[in-house]
Amino acid sequence: MESKKFAQYLSKILTIILISLFAYSCGPLAFKRSDVKDNPINDKDKRTKNIKEGKGISIGSRKGRSGSFDFASSNEMWRGTIEILDFVPLSTADYGGGVIITDWYKDDLNSNESIKIMVNFLSNEIRADGLEVKIYKKTCKDNSNCNTQLMSSNLEQEIKLAILRKAAQIKVSDGKKRAEDSDYAPPKD
Repeated sequence: MESKKFAQYLSKILTIILISLFAYSCGPLAFKRSDVKDNPINDKDKRTKNIKEGKGISIGSRKGRSGSFDFASSNEMWRGTIEILDFVPLSTADYGGGVIITDWYKDDLNSNESIKIMVNFLSNEIRADGLEVKIYKKTCKDNSNCNTQLMSSNLEQEIKLAILRKAAQIKVSDGKKRAEDSDYAPPKD
C-alpha cells in the first residue's frame, strides 16, 4: 500500500517537473538579459518605446488587418532575399519548402560560364544560421558539353550578409510603420 502511494506521489512530482521544463524550454519563462541604461524607468516612456519598436498588443480594430500570418509577404528573410536577388530571374521560389533557386545567370552573353544561386531557409528568424546559400557554376565548351560544380567562394558569404542586412532593414521599417499606423497614443501626464 505504501509503495503505491509513493509511486503516485513520485509520478505527480515528475509530471510537474517535466511540464515546468517544457514550459521553460519554450521560452515564455526564459530569462532575457537587458541593459538597465537602455530601458526607460517610468511607464509612459516604456509604452512609448514599445510602440516605436512595434511591440505590444492592440485591443479593438487593426485598420482592416485580419491578423498576423507567416506568409512570404510578412517574412523579412524571404522578402530580403527576393530584393537582393532581383537582378537574376528566379527558377523556383517555394515558400512552403523554404527554397529560392535562380535561373542560370551570366554577366556577359559571350561568356561560357554561368552561375545558379540556391538559398535554403532554415529558420524564419533573422540569424546567420537561419539560411544557407549555395552557388553552382556551369562551364560550357559548347551547348552540349557542360560541366556543373558547386562553387566555394566569398560570394556565398557576401550574398548571405546582404540578405541578412536587407531583412534587418525591412524588419525595422515594418516596426516603424506599424507604430505609425497604430491608433494608440500614450496617456498624457
